[in-house]
Amino acid sequence: MSLFNTVRNTIVPVHKEGYPFVAAFFVASLVLGWIFEPLFWIGMIFTLWCAYFFRDPERVTPQDDDLVISPADGKVSAIQMVTPPAELNLGSEPMLRISVFMNVFNCHVNRAPMRGRIVSINYRSGSFVNAELDKASEDNERNGLVIETQHGQIGVVQIAGLVARRILCWANPNEPLDAGERFGLIRFGSRLDVFLPAGAAPRVSLGQTAVAGETVIAEFASAKGPVISRRS
Repeated sequence: MSLFNTVRNTIVPVHKEGYPFVAAFFVASLVLGWIFEPLFWIGMIFTLWCAYFFRDPERVTPQDDDLVISPADGKVSAIQMVTPPAELNLGSEPMLRISVFMNVFNCHVNRAPMRGRIVSINYRSGSFVNAELDKASEDNERNGLVIETQHGQIGVVQIAGLVARRILCWANPNEPLDAGERFGLIRFGSRLDVFLPAGAAPRVSLGQTAVAGETVIAEFASAKGPVISRRS
């Protein structure tokens, strides 16, 4: 049983949204293998990559209302003061924006950066330029959540990327969210922007690798004691 538990704990589960894609890649591998055997093994490599892309590991999230947790796995690509998207209705004053870019090898399950209540969800169609570019925040297809927190309203924007073609969000307005709770997923390369009100200080650097549900990207207070964490 110890060996079984070790294997079970080592294998990261696949999110249910990925099942159809993994199955499609596997069937395609069988068909290609029937035509030309080496193509089966090439197809299986892509099948394994697809399962890896849709992985949904557990994360241990600090439970502190003063901390802002990364909503995505990936590279911190921007830390700057900018005006939030108009559809979020967060005003015209610049807010601290921290962006996390996800490449096709990052886990793409998105998690809430803070505990609070969802005020609104706003979808906007757009283009599909490279999500790492700054103009992607304005031009690309996106889905924005406004969350009421202890420190005021924050914005969390899912931005489609160059090859992403669907943004998934299973949260709903007026629902509560815990920090680190799963709320969505973007398929195949994308970005998450977090807009924070006055009082938030960055706790990451450009180019740093962030882990969704675990990495503290900003903080509203300092000089605090131990922080309780929650596994999810």
